[in-house]
Amino acid sequence: MKLAKRDQAYIWHPLTQHQTARPPIGIVKAKGASLWDENGTEYIDGIASWYTAMYGHSHPQIVEAVSQQMKELDFVMFSGFTHEPAVKLSEQLMEILPENQQKIFFNDNGSTAVEAGIKMALQFHHNAGEKRDTLIAFENGFHGDTFGAMSASGLASYNAPFEDFLLKVIRIPTPQSDNLDAVLKQLTTIIAKNNCAAFIFEPLVQGAAGMKFHTAEGLDALIKKCQEAEIICIADEIMTGFGKTGTNFASDQLQNKPDIMCLGKALTAGMFPLSITSCSQRVFDRFLSDQVTKGFFHAHTFSAHPLGCAAAIAGLKLLSSAEILEKRTYIETAHQQFANRIKSHVKVKEVRCKGVILAIDLQVEMERYGNLRDTLYQFFIDRGVALRPLGSTVYVLPPYVITEKELQKIYDTVEEALAIA
Repeated sequence: MKLAKRDQAYIWHPLTQHQTARPPIGIVKAKGASLWDENGTEYIDGIASWYTAMYGHSHPQIVEAVSQQMKELDFVMFSGFTHEPAVKLSEQLMEILPENQQKIFFNDNGSTAVEAGIKMALQFHHNAGEKRDTLIAFENGFHGDTFGAMSASGLASYNAPFEDFLLKVIRIPTPQSDNLDAVLKQLTTIIAKNNCAAFIFEPLVQGAAGMKFHTAEGLDALIKKCQEAEIICIADEIMTGFGKTGTNFASDQLQNKPDIMCLGKALTAGMFPLSITSCSQRVFDRFLSDQVTKGFFHAHTFSAHPLGCAAAIAGLKLLSSAEILEKRTYIETAHQQFANRIKSHVKVKEVRCKGVILAIDLQVEMERYGNLRDTLYQFFIDRGVALRPLGSTVYVLPPYVITEKELQKIYDTVEEALAIA
């Protein structure tokens, strides 16, 4: 019996309305930038499986690292114990993270990294005897599906059933070249009228919102304003981290660095679920006390999993390799050339690039999970290209190892799709 048929007997898939959805595609193999289904059909993974497999699927160096690690130490709880992979990964991350980041807290996925960051910020003030209960976040942001992360998110398609149960969050527009003064004025008013604990943001690129960009200069100004008011600034780099925006982290393009950073997805190259919440020494020191209850009593069973740490260490080595740096430059150039070619197309509202991210807003109205969006998704799949439009935005964020031929096929398929949009 086919995987898709067996799947339907028991499995509940994410982001799926099972009453109307097509059966899932049974994937049996992945290598490089390609996936193969149980019928032998090949698909180019144009979004690196939600921006995780950035060095390609089943990269031999990462496979070898995880294989060797499981022979030495498979798993040990991280409360009261430590191990070489966690220590080594922390040391290597400190070499590339912004200089103000000094401590590493391990989680198991992007949402939980954000959840930990929000709790750190709230307790930072609590430990000082202050009750600060308000978060500041961008409109249309997305930070995950656990309750704190969901509270910070601003997409109704995910949050609507839970609005009455969320943390207090006040949203501001993203800073653009033409609205910064107005946004700063709004932020000043919010700070004056509320007990603000944290400002959480996706730096430079809002992923789930449709790969929407905002300016580094504007974000710098907002961070400065918040930090002057003792508001903890949290950079959610789950999507943007590890080279996607042209630098190791989007925060590298900021003058004012966040107090807390959330890392995940490409951290382990998609090989293993693991995430990190890093913070400054100042944040960490607020939890030091003779009172046990002022410690950060937050834990995940699989924190600092040795296999995930081994995968991450191998990924960091690849990130700085000449081969990957060359590939990233090629993708950036190719994206810009393709953007220039289609920017005047009658069906293209806007096209933009940053690093290896290409986003195309279509000149058409459609629901995030509506029929036209589903038609586009199926159009790509039928042609052997795995892309997931975000409403009316088609984006390409491929593995760094994608070949010129594979990338060109994605471009050709997107251009063909413009005729039906």
